[in-house]
Amino acid sequence: MCSLGFAKSLGFALIPLAICCIVANVLLFFPNLMLDFVREGHLSMYVWSFMGIGGGGIVIFITAFTFLSMGKCADSCGTESCAMCGSVLASLIGLAGSGYCFIVSALAMVEGPLCLKETWITPFQNDGGKYLFDHKSWSQCNQPAHIVEWNVTLLSILLGLSLIEFLICLVQFISGLVSAVCRPCCYKQQYSLSA
Repeated sequence: MCSLGFAKSLGFALIPLAICCIVANVLLFFPNLMLDFVREGHLSMYVWSFMGIGGGGIVIFITAFTFLSMGKCADSCGTESCAMCGSVLASLIGLAGSGYCFIVSALAMVEGPLCLKETWITPFQNDGGKYLFDHKSWSQCNQPAHIVEWNVTLLSILLGLSLIEFLICLVQFISGLVSAVCRPCCYKQQYSLSA
């Protein structure tokens, strides 16, 4: 059961990360905390991909709860290897969800926000993300006010959180595989401690 405790601790670590991803993604829908822009559809297409709600949030919740319930699975199956197979599969699902969140957030960051210049456009779409280092160009966006800062901040949070989620799932994936291969070593440690 040595690897099950480790998986459980990783499951607890994933829960606040998933909650923060969901909150950051929801805030992207409400620039300056106003409802007008979402009602009128003046949001980037990437915001509508639900990268933080779906990929970094719900999918990671599924992964976290799988990690947390592995002890019950091992008790009902009678073997730890069955539970570790479940953790490897859950890790793969978590890797996919966090990877999706990271990739879509990166694409959204490179494209830049949809804003009102003379018409509603994405003014930084073709500059390959150079606008991120040219703060003077951010004033091109008249509405919503401070939309570039809003998007850059929230997308940076999503990038960071999804990267941490990805690393946690990768660690559990490797741990699950190693545990399945080296299970006898784990049992020898338990036997020597109880003797």
